[in-house]
Amino acid sequence: MKKIKLIGFLTAILTLGNSCKSQSTEKQSIHDLTFTDINGKEIKLSDFKGKNLVLVNVASECGFTKQYEDLQKLHETYKENTVVIGFPCNQFGGQEPGTEKEIESFCKKNFGVTFLLSSKIEVKGINTHPIFKWLTNKNENGVMDSSVKWNFQKYVLNTNGELVDVFYSTTNPMSEKITSLLK
Repeated sequence: MKKIKLIGFLTAILTLGNSCKSQSTEKQSIHDLTFTDINGKEIKLSDFKGKNLVLVNVASECGFTKQYEDLQKLHETYKENTVVIGFPCNQFGGQEPGTEKEIESFCKKNFGVTFLLSSKIEVKGINTHPIFKWLTNKNENGVMDSSVKWNFQKYVLNTNGELVDVFYSTTNPMSEKITSLLK
């Protein structure tokens, strides 16, 4: 009787283990993720299914800050099929020290930004936002590992929510390298 109970117990453990294993191998889509916008509203990336995404970590006091202008131009030029989202981050040289209100005001006043901005997040380290965990980890995005090197690193995803490529700060948002992926 003990042998039968033990076999039943072991079978149950193996079955449970296999069901957990099959669930954990299912990849999460970028469209399963959310973020809080600069005004505190939760935004679902699933709302942007069928559109390209350009996701960029941004900062107001960086040598690349002028790229806000070209990110806005990218937003205006491709808004029919592309969503640009800026993620303010203070992890690189303390170049985004402001509050959400200060960041939003700076972006609107200086660059006329109307594309989405998130609340301030972290893009590396132990408190990495789930969107950037997904973007930088091949096990999650299915394409490539990367690390965020500096402000204004750009991640381009296609209309299916698949990571297409990553561009470092030196690549202008309106460069042919990026715009050719959005057409």
